Amino acid sequence: MKIQSHKINNTEIAEVISEEILIRNTEDALDLLGNIYYQGFDGLILYQENITPDFFDLKNKMAGDILQKFSNYRVRLAIVGDFSEFSSKSLRDFIFESNKGKLVNFVGTVNEALGALH
Repeated sequence: MKIQSHKINNTEIAEVISEEILIRNTEDALDLLGNIYYQGFDGLILYQENITPDFFDLKNKMAGDILQKFSNYRVRLAIVGDFSEFSSKSLRDFIFESNKGKLVNFVGTVNEALGALH
């Protein structure tokens, strides 16, 4: 795992780059969040392929649990990926509603992520 640091204005953003799944459960997300938080980052960019596919199955409540942790720490999150592959209406609605806010954004590129997080 590599952390690429981005600074926009006074906002420190960590882009996590890895070839493997980093978040398999809520505990993994909390560990990563704690790591990022204590390094002084205000935002986090993760890639869809670094998150277990279970995250995108809203029935198991993993996404809600993980996003609540980010809310508690006040660390903003952008997930970069191609979300058009998901056919679930509830997931599409979840992504749409998330993108209206400032805490969590689902985007297609790192540049979009940086724009959402600063």
